[in-house]
Amino acid sequence: MPSRPIANAPCSWGTLEFADLSGTRIEYTQMLDELVATGYTGTELGDWGYMPTEPAGLAAELQRRNLTLIGAFVPVDLRGDAATVAPAIEHACQTGILLAAAANLTGQVHRPLVILADTNGTDPIRTANAGRITGRTPSGVIVHAAKVASQAARAIHATSGLQSAFHHHCAGIIETPDEVQRFLHHRDTDLLGLVFDTGHMLYGSGSNDTDIVALLHTFAPHIRLVHFKDCHPRVADTMRSTKGDYFAALQAGIFCELGQGAVHFDAINAALDTIGYTGWVVVEQDVLPGMGAPRDSAARNRAYLRTIGL
Repeated sequence: MPSRPIANAPCSWGTLEFADLSGTRIEYTQMLDELVATGYTGTELGDWGYMPTEPAGLAAELQRRNLTLIGAFVPVDLRGDAATVAPAIEHACQTGILLAAAANLTGQVHRPLVILADTNGTDPIRTANAGRITGRTPSGVIVHAAKVASQAARAIHATSGLQSAFHHHCAGIIETPDEVQRFLHHRDTDLLGLVFDTGHMLYGSGSNDTDIVALLHTFAPHIRLVHFKDCHPRVADTMRSTKGDYFAALQAGIFCELGQGAVHFDAINAALDTIGYTGWVVVEQDVLPGMGAPRDSAARNRAYLRTIGL
């Protein structure tokens, strides 16, 4: 038996949060069927409207497949003003209410997380320089981002009772390890933890040699969820040398199958034991719609995890 439960997510089937992506999207019923068939026992929600947004309908789909609902990724403009932030927080609360209601109907033990993130891929400079951010982001930007995310986490908890976790992300305002650390320092609520994403942490660090295990230990007190994502070193080097943007990196396969990149998952797994993490691991292999063979990749990713004891 695995030492911790393993989930996957719609992004591994090409359902990403970005607008105007071309390609045919795999329907959620097929995605969930393939997720179960390839050996996973939990799923994230995906974009609002990808899966049913009525609690009973969502719960029925999960119960039919004996799946646990892990959480939902919700972008919020962390650089925005009150006019843009308010509707985003309202949507985050709406998502939390759906998650909580569906989880209650299925009777699952795990309390889903609202996974807050920046509106990644919308800022031209951050998108163009993903994976090679240089310089120090001004303190005011980090403080404002932490304030907005903290405000959202409090509102989510007040409306649904759920806690939140922040997802650092390439092509967003909080990408580098330094930005993550400063962001966490400026939170003003314990209702907001961290999603530690191995692939985004490595690519966002700007180096294929970054010690992800050391960063896992650094951020351990804040981690509420772990995403297993690999990062292909050759693609990363090519994107940095040719100045390819974030979407070019995705198209080139920056997030490869587990075990084929620069993330040492056996060491990560051991470190999770060391810090006492017993929560869910969510496999994510972000691909664009119509890219690759998601079911086959999901199967190989699950088989790889078994080789390291998961």
